[in-house]
Amino acid sequence: MTRRSPFPWLMLLLGLALPLARAQTLEEKTAPAAAHFVQPEAVDWKALLPAPPAPGSIAALGDLETVLQVQAARTPADVAWAKLIEQDKVFADYGDVLGPWLEEKSLPVLANFLSQVTADAWLVSNRMKNLYPRHRPPAVEPTVQPCVKIPKSNSYPSGHSLRAFVWAAVLGDVFPDRQADLFTRAHRVAWGRVIGGVHFPSDVAGGRVAAQAIVAELRKSPAYRAEVEKCRAEVAPFLLKKAA
Repeated sequence: MTRRSPFPWLMLLLGLALPLARAQTLEEKTAPAAAHFVQPEAVDWKALLPAPPAPGSIAALGDLETVLQVQAARTPADVAWAKLIEQDKVFADYGDVLGPWLEEKSLPVLANFLSQVTADAWLVSNRMKNLYPRHRPPAVEPTVQPCVKIPKSNSYPSGHSLRAFVWAAVLGDVFPDRQADLFTRAHRVAWGRVIGGVHFPSDVAGGRVAAQAIVAELRKSPAYRAEVEKCRAEVAPFLLKKAA
């Protein structure tokens, strides 16, 4: 009796797997596999976050008009800011708020902690983006001309904005006296995505709402609170040197 070769089956499986791999969003490819402080299923995200404005609604038209007006007024300095925050790096976004001494290489405990928090934020962001398949501004209106790269993921909520507000809150826990400045920066970072032409204002607002829920969950975690204390101990010598 002649054995059938297994290769046709292997080719069939590969043929099914490749389209699935190509369908992954940018976030899905870079997201971590496991959570550190916040499990993605910890909150009913759909109940928390309302749907974005329906296409053609007054709210959606207002969103689009805002993007177009911001684009019309965009300056070279605005473009530079949009490109800076496009990198989505916490030390780049907040370093000049707290001081030039805030460097990843100088603060390994804080850097590792922020990396873990960011990983949790990515997991949640991916889950919420999959709930609402909203197109980005350039796909809705061809006259929108982004000055940054258009991500492949859905537009709502803004992942950059979500992380910006999570980072502001976490750094605010480590540096309690700088909370106001950190949140002022978070608002500016989030708005940079509208300036860039890749998000609507309601995407940014959605990111902020999601971030608030993530932070509330973070603060329930004893492990998170312990890490905050370790980070405060690590930055204390830098703060004393600065005050001297």
